[in-house]
Amino acid sequence: MRGSPVRRLRAAGPELAAFAAVGLCAYAADLGLFLWLRGPVGLDPLTAKALSFVAGCSVAYTGNALGTYRHAADGGAPDGISRLRQYGIFFAVNVAGALVQLLCLAVSHYGLGLTSRRADTVSGAGIGMALATVLRFWGTRTLVFRYRGAATAQLRQARQVTQTTWTG
Repeated sequence: MRGSPVRRLRAAGPELAAFAAVGLCAYAADLGLFLWLRGPVGLDPLTAKALSFVAGCSVAYTGNALGTYRHAADGGAPDGISRLRQYGIFFAVNVAGALVQLLCLAVSHYGLGLTSRRADTVSGAGIGMALATVLRFWGTRTLVFRYRGAATAQLRQARQVTQTTWTG
């Protein structure tokens, strides 16, 4: 029962909550900027969305790097090159998430013939967003910040203390 899914989910609770809070902030930045760029600024929808997407990714990366995964083992070296590479991987994970949402919408709309606005909303913003969020969480945790959980960090710290005690 030690590694049961319920225990793992409970252990990941604070991480999931922080990831969700950062995601909501990123979504708000994306939506707010998109509406401003489309409205008062008057940009075309694709340009506005591309710019707001990059801004949302930047908000999410910053929030996760400084908040959710600040204690991750491989959180990034202080030099700009590794942070830039890390952001590139994060951005790629988010693009993959956006593609998942588009794929869900395309399958529903064109493959299954469910063409109402409601069906598009359910498939793209509902099912697609849920699947994309799972992908983004996994990718951010596994590929970007290489998060190993608090238990692993505590074990590593205990080993350092033990090594220091025996060698000191």
